[in-house]
Amino acid sequence: MTSVRNNLMPPGLVSNLEQVLLNKKKKSKDNDDDGDDGTSKQSNEEANESTEPSTSDSTENVDSSKPVLLVTNGDGIESPGLVYLVEALVREGLYNVHVCAPQSDKSVSGHSVTLRETIAVSSAEINGATAYEVSGTPVDCVSLALSGALFSWSKPLLVISGINRGSSCGHHMFYSGVVAGAREALICGVPSLSISLNWKKDESQESDFKDAVSVCLPLINAATRDIGKGIFPRSCLLNVEIPTSPLTNKGFKFTKQSMWRSTPNWQAVSANRYPAGHFMSNQQSLGLQLAQLGRDASAALVV
Repeated sequence: MTSVRNNLMPPGLVSNLEQVLLNKKKKSKDNDDDGDDGTSKQSNEEANESTEPSTSDSTENVDSSKPVLLVTNGDGIESPGLVYLVEALVREGLYNVHVCAPQSDKSVSGHSVTLRETIAVSSAEINGATAYEVSGTPVDCVSLALSGALFSWSKPLLVISGINRGSSCGHHMFYSGVVAGAREALICGVPSLSISLNWKKDESQESDFKDAVSVCLPLINAATRDIGKGIFPRSCLLNVEIPTSPLTNKGFKFTKQSMWRSTPNWQAVSANRYPAGHFMSNQQSLGLQLAQLGRDASAALVV
């Protein structure tokens, strides 16, 4: 958790999250008891959902009775982490989901902003959501979305940045584009979550993002509930770290940020161009692996 004060998480958020998890477990059991009828009903519902038109490119059909959620990220608008998250939020049927995300990968852009340069904005297609892709950074995306120049609203209930491919805890938070998106929302006075999935090259796969969505949805629902009640902690953002193989984890843990950092390993490389120059390559894999061994986020869902 990042906060301007050393606040503990309020009991209300923990209680709400536990209740959501219990309801989800009960719902899953009820679906299993339904057997074939439940499966058939689900298939029909999915078929009906697939025929619904996309609301992207239009704000005329926005249901003002539902709270607005803004989603951004650092990996780019086409990344599976963002797409699966947005689609799941739309299926929840509880929110008006809006997306303003980078056009390309800005995952290590930090809290950078674009100055003295025109930013291009184009509509994007994500079923059930109003979405725009932006040529700038995650901070640019959140700043633009909250300005009132792009959407008909200027302050959503919650800003969600993610789901990022790779961890964003410890000192890496300062480099992380996904955390910067949530931090910009915090600076603008809007509650925010940053969500990252620990990614292992030889172990992780795209379907892990779907599992990560199912893990973090209860937290999102609990957070929106507390915001509505006015008991969500002010002046803070929640940085959610989901370990590799999300469904194998048995719970969640509130903790403080660790102080780990990766150790860059610069090496000289040869190049034919500009022979008088010195060309260097940053090889971070060893330092990153060593750093992962000593951090708390490798064993539990960290908020």
